[in-house]
Amino acid sequence: MIARAWFAITALVVFTGLVVQLVVTARFVGGRFSSLDARLFNLFCYFTIQSNVIVGVTNLLLAVRPQRTSTLFRTLRLDGLVAIAVTGVVFHIALRGLQDLSGGAAFADLLLHTVSPVMCVAGWAFFGPHGTITKRVVALSVVFPLCWLAFTLVRGPIVDYYPYPFVDVTELGHVRVLFNCVLISVLFLALATGARAIDLARSRRALPPVRPEPPTGVH
Repeated sequence: MIARAWFAITALVVFTGLVVQLVVTARFVGGRFSSLDARLFNLFCYFTIQSNVIVGVTNLLLAVRPQRTSTLFRTLRLDGLVAIAVTGVVFHIALRGLQDLSGGAAFADLLLHTVSPVMCVAGWAFFGPHGTITKRVVALSVVFPLCWLAFTLVRGPIVDYYPYPFVDVTELGHVRVLFNCVLISVLFLALATGARAIDLARSRRALPPVRPEPPTGVH
């Protein structure tokens, strides 16, 4: 019951942040994208937003029914966990000071970059589900960040816009951005592998001890 409530609150935090951010983006004028459609589409090109969408959806599904074992769900659950952890760490280390936000924008920023990562990671650590991360799930989880990087680098020169400084080819050049992409991919894979190791340890501790068979008198 506590686990389902935690998952539900996590989903509520994420969707509240997303709705507020959508309203802020819709009202913002004078930026790189003049039309409403372009601004909203660009919003969903951010890794932060996509990560939070995955976290929100997977936590909502867990709140409805915690026992989910499909490979697709386990992959998305791991994607959300690792992606939102990367989002929180990278934001607070490298991106936090780049903008001075207030009002609704600051509120959405707090929910999506701080509260959501903390609640998602804590929810997984305490409530799982555990024993679900296989080597195949780890391998499949890397597809999401690789697709995001590929899309971002292809779209960037077309619209002359990159969502984050570390993938801005115009400013950094292709070699530096390629290095950053490899670094991000390695970090994602390392975190996914670490999550699997923790998952295995937690699931083993959860197993009941094996009791010896009673003597039968037959030797």
